[in-house]
Amino acid sequence: MAEREGVEAYILTGDRDSLQLISDTTKVLLAKTKETVTFDRAVFNEIYGVEPESFVDVKALMGDSSDNIPGVPGIGEKTALKLISEFGGIDSLYEKLDGSGLSASMKQKLGDGKEMAYLSRTLARINRDVPVELLLEDCAY
Repeated sequence: MAEREGVEAYILTGDRDSLQLISDTTKVLLAKTKETVTFDRAVFNEIYGVEPESFVDVKALMGDSSDNIPGVPGIGEKTALKLISEFGGIDSLYEKLDGSGLSASMKQKLGDGKEMAYLSRTLARINRDVPVELLLEDCAY
C-alpha cells in the first residue's frame, strides 16, 4: 500500500527474504544478532552486487533450506549472485545459457535444475497482492 501511494515505509525484520521488497520508497531494517542494518537500494547493491528486485532470482538458484526452497543443486549463494549479476535474472540466464561462456558442468547443472529454479522463484517471491484490511493512515509513525 505504501509503495502504491509513494509513501516512505520501513520493514523491521530478521528475515532476509524481505530484502526483495526494497525500493525507492521502502527500506528494510534487518535485525541481526548484534546490530540492525538499514538496507536501501544503494546499500543492498553494494553488498550483494544485484538489484533488490533480482534477489528472488538469486534465491531461486541457490535455494533456502530454512524455507524449503530447493534451488538448483550445486549452486550456492556466491555463484547465484555472480550469475544474476551477469545475466540480470533467471529468464535471461536460461535464454542465453547455450551461447554463454559458462563451463559445461555449470550449463549441465543449470539445465538439469531449470524446473527447480522456476519453482523456487515462485516459492521465494513475496506476494504483494494479498488483500489487507488496514488503512495506511493507521500505520503512520
